Amino acid sequence: MNNAIITTGRKNQSESINLAKMMAAKLNIPFVERRNFSINALLTNYNVKQVLIAKQNTLRLYTADDEIFFHPNMSHLRIKNILSGSGDRMAEAMNLKCGMKVLDCTLGLGADAIVASFIAGESGSVTAIEINPCLAAVVNYGLKYFDGERKHIIEAMRRIKVINADYSAFLKSTPDNSFDVVYFDPMFRHPLTNSNNLNPLRHVADHRAVTIEAVEHACRVAKSRVVLKENARSLEFARLGFDTIYGGKYSPIKYGVIIVN
Repeated sequence: MNNAIITTGRKNQSESINLAKMMAAKLNIPFVERRNFSINALLTNYNVKQVLIAKQNTLRLYTADDEIFFHPNMSHLRIKNILSGSGDRMAEAMNLKCGMKVLDCTLGLGADAIVASFIAGESGSVTAIEINPCLAAVVNYGLKYFDGERKHIIEAMRRIKVINADYSAFLKSTPDNSFDVVYFDPMFRHPLTNSNNLNPLRHVADHRAVTIEAVEHACRVAKSRVVLKENARSLEFARLGFDTIYGGKYSPIKYGVIIVN
């Protein structure tokens, strides 16, 4: 990968330098000294599109437009709703239960994976795929080391296994019936512009549409269900063969389901 560099905050603490150098070796990207350069100057000087910053035991990803960092975010509220008995639309579409194995093909910022991990519990598992190496590193590091949440959320975060890969290739190489549920949450063909928490992700995310071949492999890999999250008005459900739709009547988001025999 040659479209990213890693550096530290302007205060070059030894812990941040060590973390930056470790991640540089892991991601095979250059470590550069921060000096007093701004983010825009780093992007320009090194002719890259992404800058990873190691700072105060965190990783943050910067582009010319946005800053991306890990936070449990909406997963906290969704788990609170689950504990109160209100349920969760994604979990309902997955028919998710304790002990299940989930493959999340589109990790993003990790909220769906955290909710799935909470429900699957210690006896289940969540494997999450992310194609962007820098984004995968930011979220994986956050899942491992983020603190300040309640114990059950921290435990759910720590159980998630993150893999930097193209989910299409991963699905092809995965044996039949390896997971109970395979889940896709691609960047919507028609974005919901009021989703401010997701807007920074648009600059680093994979914008390719899910293919019919990927869905076919997902149906082979899943024992129970394949689930697709999309804009409620999307034509992707019909194109990809998702004939059962979950979601509130007025919700802008729906979940398409293929029940695997």
